[in-house]
Amino acid sequence: MTSKFSSPYFSTLLTPDSALALLTQLTDLQSHSLTDSSKADKALNTTASTNTQSKLCLKQAQQQWQRIHSHYEQRAISATTGSDKAQYDYEHAITDWLISLFNALFFEQNVRLVRGKHDPEYFPAQDDKPARIEFAHGFFSSALHEISHWCIAGMKRRQLPDFGYWYAPDGRTATQQQAFEQMEIRPQALECLFTLACRRPFQVSQDNLFADFDTSSSTFGADVYEQASHYINAPQTLPRDAKTLLRALLTIHNDLS
Repeated sequence: MTSKFSSPYFSTLLTPDSALALLTQLTDLQSHSLTDSSKADKALNTTASTNTQSKLCLKQAQQQWQRIHSHYEQRAISATTGSDKAQYDYEHAITDWLISLFNALFFEQNVRLVRGKHDPEYFPAQDDKPARIEFAHGFFSSALHEISHWCIAGMKRRQLPDFGYWYAPDGRTATQQQAFEQMEIRPQALECLFTLACRRPFQVSQDNLFADFDTSSSTFGADVYEQASHYINAPQTLPRDAKTLLRALLTIHNDLS
């Protein structure tokens, strides 16, 4: 239980036990989905091949994550310690790792995760070019956030630039801010789960540093917390691709000692 006007403790959402339970549920959901697909398509060999490729992808991603952390642990560096240069190198390495994992998992959907140089932007597939999810300034958290929007968008919105979403930059009016927060609840709830699955801290972003109105009564943090809790308690309500990525992240990190 959390106060509507307090800052929720997101770290308590996904304990080791609840993460393992969620992974089990997501694995069961995937198994049922594959079984139903196999019966419908009568393509058992294709399904088996896809399942083998997925396991290999996750194993390779896990080994790469372990190598990254082993390298930085030897230098006594983590995401929150060490020099600015060391932290930058660490973030760059795990962001490259996330790009590789996403692009492998969703290769057949003709979409690529791309490190952007400026603000985030989504470009739908065109001609022989795959769709591109460009995230801001190469940040790991921005990558997870933009992936979350892609998961929420669905197939129709994925055919539109920036998913056809309305967006007003920082400096919004109170009415615009309220609309922005309502639109951001589900994507940030997904981002929260992806982040916690990677065993990293999560913070909501109201993206309103220059607001000239009182924001103290906003329930946004609590709303994101409650939506993330709902997804944990009812993982069948997660968007399809969110299930795939969340299961992958939980598999990789729950197999680590």
